[in-house]
Amino acid sequence: MFTGLIEEMGTYLGHDGDRYKIQAKSVLEDIAIGDSVAVNGCCVTVIAFTQESWETELTPETLARTTFGLLEPGDKVNLERPVRASDRLGGHILQGHVDAVGEVVAPAPDLRVRIPAELMRYCVEKGSIAIDGVSLTLFDLDDDSFTIAIIPHTSLVTTIGLRQAGDKVNIEVDVAAKLIEKLIAPYLAKLA
Repeated sequence: MFTGLIEEMGTYLGHDGDRYKIQAKSVLEDIAIGDSVAVNGCCVTVIAFTQESWETELTPETLARTTFGLLEPGDKVNLERPVRASDRLGGHILQGHVDAVGEVVAPAPDLRVRIPAELMRYCVEKGSIAIDGVSLTLFDLDDDSFTIAIIPHTSLVTTIGLRQAGDKVNIEVDVAAKLIEKLIAPYLAKLA
């Protein structure tokens, strides 16, 4: 589980087959083989590491559902280790399971993002969403897009400040909304 509060921006170094390499500092402090790390909001497993970088293996499913396949060596990525039970939960609960790839319509500070219309039912005014793993608050929703007011600090310490119109971003909608929908669906079907 993650919070959407990014620990650092790392650098994508490239890949060899299904092994992807990320340069980092903070997330390496107490890392171990088998640990999870969210990269642009996608939970992946550490399979190797040095003092300056770490590697993960990606499946075709992950590449098809995220922006990993669009990364070029040198690209900055948002990194977050999982939350510990003793940590503050300052963002919102994230699984690191990307729901879709969205597209930036307008850059920060009034970041506008378009997502698949079917995901908009999980989005509410002043609700939470994760864009490239960053926990953010929605407003100005329409049928397939929303706006996020980005403060200068968030632009500086995450990749959100680097995103331009046309850029693709990983989207994770609020898991609580998806769970509630699934739980009440049988009861709503009985009422119909």
